[in-house]
Amino acid sequence: MTGFENIILQLAVIFAGAAIFATLFLFLKQPIILAYIALGMAIGPLGSGIILNAEHIERLSRVGIILLLFLIGLNLRPDRLYKLFGKISIITLATSIIFLLLGMIVTLLSGFSLKESLIIGAALMFSSTIVGLKLIPTTALHHKHTGELMVSVLLLQDIIAIIIILIISGGQAENVTMTALLLLLKLVLMSTGAFLIVRYAITALFIRFDTIREYSFLLSLGWGLLCAGVAHLLGLSYEMGAFVAGVSLATVPIALIIAEDLKPLRDFFLILFFFSIGASFDFLLTQHILLTSLFLTLVLMLAKPFAFKLGFHMMGEKEPLAAELGVRLGQASEFSLLVAYSALLSGHIGQQASYLIQSVVILTFIFSTYWVVLKYPTPISSQAGKRQD
Repeated sequence: MTGFENIILQLAVIFAGAAIFATLFLFLKQPIILAYIALGMAIGPLGSGIILNAEHIERLSRVGIILLLFLIGLNLRPDRLYKLFGKISIITLATSIIFLLLGMIVTLLSGFSLKESLIIGAALMFSSTIVGLKLIPTTALHHKHTGELMVSVLLLQDIIAIIIILIISGGQAENVTMTALLLLLKLVLMSTGAFLIVRYAITALFIRFDTIREYSFLLSLGWGLLCAGVAHLLGLSYEMGAFVAGVSLATVPIALIIAEDLKPLRDFFLILFFFSIGASFDFLLTQHILLTSLFLTLVLMLAKPFAFKLGFHMMGEKEPLAAELGVRLGQASEFSLLVAYSALLSGHIGQQASYLIQSVVILTFIFSTYWVVLKYPTPISSQAGKRQD
């Protein structure tokens, strides 16, 4: 069987299985995201082995995160986002340091070396873009401000994560300031170029062919993926490039229509993402760090909501909104996995530390999803009263 035929068969098995698991989870009134993770655990290479190799599925699923950030950008006004960054930067940096120190303390007490503890703490200080934003009702007007604040935090964390990965993989610790300034300069130049292209070229094309909806879909998708690729070539992340592409298109009159058209495509790839998360989880290899994983998960899921709530409240946000933001940002991140992978390849951490990071990411994904779905409106709630898209 060729590789192409193999991936078609695997996609058929994954989506048929996802439909079955999702149906079961909905009958049980459980968050549907967890159905995809459970499916990965059940039929992935570390489960029953029906899917023997999930690596190419994991790489393919990255498109879902890119599209998620692109669609979030389409719903945000550039002027509003710019005003938020100044205030958010203080909260993001302060909370990141707090979470890093907490992760270090817990892992040092668990017997990890100082170097490994530092990397584990750094990896787990981020919140998940994909879980956090997936659970926001994007079309509910009273949640737009919530989305703007969350995206601001997550994008700044994105920049910090990229710097950490560059330091770990390239040994640039002595040039942290220069690395950060260079990344910021690249981001500004790319954003400026993107807005100019949209204003003087892409907007005219949308107006010229506005009656051909298929063309609008193709042009917007091509623009988002092009910016994601350019960002990667510049040393930024695919996700950051996609977000810049989305924000640059937010001023186009049909931006919201484009966002609605792209949602099914986004969900297709996000199912693959959550499947790959479950498929990579090895119960046998994580047994010896299970207690540490559970304790660190508990510490982070108590500390993150509290720290973010306090920070947003001090910034002037009302207490209910600050509390909601804290809960929605209360998990580890997919970027944590990238930091762990880079550190493992570079020899800075061992397998045990890498498995600890992976375990905490998955556990916080699961517990945080339950917390958000049970307490706040989401697009995937099993309760009709709390289901908002």
